[in-house]
Amino acid sequence: MAQSTARAGGFDRRSLIKGAGLAAGLSLAPGTSAAAAAMPQEDAALSTDPAAVTARTTAGLIRGYRQGGVHMFKGVPYGAPTGGANRFRPPRPPAPWQGVRSALHYGPIAPQDKGMGRFHDEEAFIFRWNDAVADEDCLRLNVWTPALDAGRRPVLVWLHGGGFAAGSGHDIPAFDGENLARTGDAVVVTLNHRLNLLGFLDLSAWGPDFAESGNLGMLDIVAALRWVKDNIGVFGGDPDRVTIFGQSGGGAKVSALMAMPAARGLYHRAAILSGSFAGFNTPARSARLSALLLAELGVGSGEIAKLQALPYADLRAAADRVAARINPPFDGFVDVRRIPQILDYAPVIDGRTILADPAGPALPATDPAVPLIIGSTLNEFVTGINQPDSDAMDEAALRARVDRFLPGRADAVIRAFRAATPAAKPFDLWSRIATAPIRQAVIDQAARRLAAGAQRTHLFWFAWRTPVLDGRPRAFHCLDIPFWFDNAARCASMTGGGPEAQDLAARMSRTLVAFAAGGVPDGAGLPPWRPVAPGDFPSLRLDASPALIGEIDAAERASLR
Repeated sequence: MAQSTARAGGFDRRSLIKGAGLAAGLSLAPGTSAAAAAMPQEDAALSTDPAAVTARTTAGLIRGYRQGGVHMFKGVPYGAPTGGANRFRPPRPPAPWQGVRSALHYGPIAPQDKGMGRFHDEEAFIFRWNDAVADEDCLRLNVWTPALDAGRRPVLVWLHGGGFAAGSGHDIPAFDGENLARTGDAVVVTLNHRLNLLGFLDLSAWGPDFAESGNLGMLDIVAALRWVKDNIGVFGGDPDRVTIFGQSGGGAKVSALMAMPAARGLYHRAAILSGSFAGFNTPARSARLSALLLAELGVGSGEIAKLQALPYADLRAAADRVAARINPPFDGFVDVRRIPQILDYAPVIDGRTILADPAGPALPATDPAVPLIIGSTLNEFVTGINQPDSDAMDEAALRARVDRFLPGRADAVIRAFRAATPAAKPFDLWSRIATAPIRQAVIDQAARRLAAGAQRTHLFWFAWRTPVLDGRPRAFHCLDIPFWFDNAARCASMTGGGPEAQDLAARMSRTLVAFAAGGVPDGAGLPPWRPVAPGDFPSLRLDASPALIGEIDAAERASLR
């Protein structure tokens, strides 16, 4: 995908998917949760007492710290460094160490292009990215737990967004697992893994040693899940109740894991947040991209030592040149329907490491034995962030946008979307029209699950509108993350931090933990959440007054077909 900076509905990013932090995660405003405020003073104090914060992993002892009633271990290796001779090779276990390894700070993130969002004041204010050192020694994870005991608590493993190109397990404050661990009495794990060409360059044509090279980033995640299975009991977690959940690119990674035989049995529930629309590669597409990059680098078939010796900056520069030639430049006009047409580094549905869905070779299969939550936000990528004049859009500008989106059909489409909301502002209508394909992808993924005879599938539609920046960001892509993590107060620059946001966050996070604990997202202050069934696709609308709704947008989506 082209690396040029462009504006997409208010977010400034290299492209729709690789955009700075849209999938990567949020850096939210620091704050103090209600739970923390009610904490006894001794629990609020930070302790690094080795007697209380040392745990034994399969590779050796680690020392973390305790604060707010939660034990935290950060930057823990779950795999060996991936640079040098290990570059473009499957993940390997970390080398055991002697003594006690310090695990107080987040580890290195995968080398990547972070995009241009940090140069835009409103976007940087909202997300507040946690910048970090990048290095190929990036197979690290972070653990939050209420206690180092035999509690066998539900385990939630978070997969960050950023497409398959950028981001990390601590990219923004929203990913912090402290509140979710404490208020949910759960164990939370976040992780880093290889990205972009380091994680998804397909060298399978070089022979059996590289058969899985196009899916190394996903195999890293499988290695992390194996670490969880082997070690999480020490941290008070239940290895038989592991939930994988992720947003945007992280949601796509959940979809990929559900099609990977190597991941079966390492997780037991799953949730895909705004990730159903992501594109995957077929073997032919992946082989073409690899051939173009290798030709650009002047690397011949089998010259692995030469490829491993090149600095990452040189690899990325070559990849950027290739992308600029083969993909159309992104001019800021959002059309997520074109994402599958863009040739970029992504997991390869090769029928071996990742299985294809019967519906098509570019769609991952689903794990029918695992219950799943799927959903999206109301406004996704088309918001007023970085666009102070967004609400000034008039009818003529709306018609021009829709006519570009669906030439010759603007009147019919606007009429369909205006039917239920006749007083909506033109920009609100445009936002819903442009992002309706993401909602459609959620419905389509649920339909494929039904066709596969899968376990329960629950749908949500996050419609809560942030009051930040006069409400212009609306229910933007990533806004639901601090709610699932119970971080509404911590992430006030995203949510406003008010009581309404904190109440919804408490209910959503409790529902997520209930799902992780028993496989059913019920009994946590939200309406009963009915799963989909043939001819019945209800969604839990998440806003100030949550309700289970039917396909109230079916006619709107139908107008786009």
